[in-house]
Amino acid sequence: MSQTTKVFPILNAKEESPNVFIIAEIGINHNGNIDIAKKLIDHAVTAGCDAVKFQKRTIDVVYPQELLEQPRESPWGSTQRAQKEGLEFGEHQYDQIDEYCHKKGIIWFASAWDIPSQKFLKKYNTRYNKIASAMVTHQDFMQEVASEKKLTFVSTGMCSIKDIDIAVEIFNRAECPFILLHSVSTYPANESDLNLAVIATLQNRYDCPVGYSGHESSVSPSIFAAVLGARVIERHITLDRAMYGSDQSASLELPGLMSLVTTIRKINTCIGDGVKTITPGEHVVAKKLRYWE
Repeated sequence: MSQTTKVFPILNAKEESPNVFIIAEIGINHNGNIDIAKKLIDHAVTAGCDAVKFQKRTIDVVYPQELLEQPRESPWGSTQRAQKEGLEFGEHQYDQIDEYCHKKGIIWFASAWDIPSQKFLKKYNTRYNKIASAMVTHQDFMQEVASEKKLTFVSTGMCSIKDIDIAVEIFNRAECPFILLHSVSTYPANESDLNLAVIATLQNRYDCPVGYSGHESSVSPSIFAAVLGARVIERHITLDRAMYGSDQSASLELPGLMSLVTTIRKINTCIGDGVKTITPGEHVVAKKLRYWE
């Protein structure tokens, strides 16, 4: 990895708190329905998440024409194009998302999957950018995002160390702040594949904040990631894991999301500062049990 000036995230007051920054990934789990999207935003607010995230694609840029013409049965039709267009929000829906999130007091942003989508999202002046794991090796796209110099979460699923080296170099060269997210890009991911020790590997190699973007079905690995030092936790959320959609089974319903957030918020309280002391309560107990003192 070549040496460049390291660029660290410009953190706002909320992110500088001891709490982990928790992102509820709505993605395309809204199934093209703005009312479902609003309900998922409500769930994120109820659970106490810090932000919600969506995904934006320009269908004819992301997918080859021959794939779009292939048959695929879905609620929107019988072709790949119909399915993918059915899942995609446009300007009218994003205007509503922007207004609704401001009303609910929660941050929103989106991961673009192509340069036109990244330029589309500029209209909303969101606080953060996000690089999906699939996009890390698309260097033109990475440079476009980094040119905005906006704090960017970079997922590292499907990436080799060499891939991450190049991504970090792009962001450092652009002087764009970033946070790497360890991730395993299978949906849902097997717990035996998660390799959460990579969080420390990324921290040590790149000397930057690291988080975790989880795709497993359960809650506990994200909690373990936070204990291991992840500054950011991102999890897909859904109204019902049985709903149509490839990401639904790797998502958390409201009870799981609430359990995740509540438990993570306790971590720093329980871990403390590492200084061994005798608490006031222990002094009281010692007077009762140490009869010889």
